[in-house]
Amino acid sequence: MATTLDVNGKSLTVKAAPDTPLLWVLRDELQLTGTKFGCGMAQCGACTVLMDGQAIRACVTPIEAVGAAKITTIEGLGGTHPVQAAWIKHDVAQCGYCQSGQIMSAVALLATKPKPSDADIDGAMDGNICRCGTYQRVRAAIKDAAGMTPAAAPAAQPAKA
Repeated sequence: MATTLDVNGKSLTVKAAPDTPLLWVLRDELQLTGTKFGCGMAQCGACTVLMDGQAIRACVTPIEAVGAAKITTIEGLGGTHPVQAAWIKHDVAQCGYCQSGQIMSAVALLATKPKPSDADIDGAMDGNICRCGTYQRVRAAIKDAAGMTPAAAPAAQPAKA
């Protein structure tokens, strides 16, 4: 079945069953592989994308639920978004697997709360699991992207041989 989706500002037609998760359409049909598969149960946040500006889990969102909504993936940010720059500045990424989902959640947060509190940040990022444990850096990066003075985050430590 053919479905037309608005992804990163482009109208794209894909052939997939209506119950196909958006994640697999993005990755397999549209070759937008920045959105990651993690748990497949909407618990880890690796698959987070924006649907009309709201953070959603693409692994459990069937394409029939998308309709005419505007989908934005990490590729749609273009590599120049202030959140992406802050992620780099604060050395948030380590293995990097969860980063696209975290960045998309942070973008959605800042769109609704331009000057978030620590509690706002923690609430918005809840469900974005990072096995590397860079949560303090995430908070600092979000505050920096919001133009706030972030608390000092621990500096990245080189691996010991």
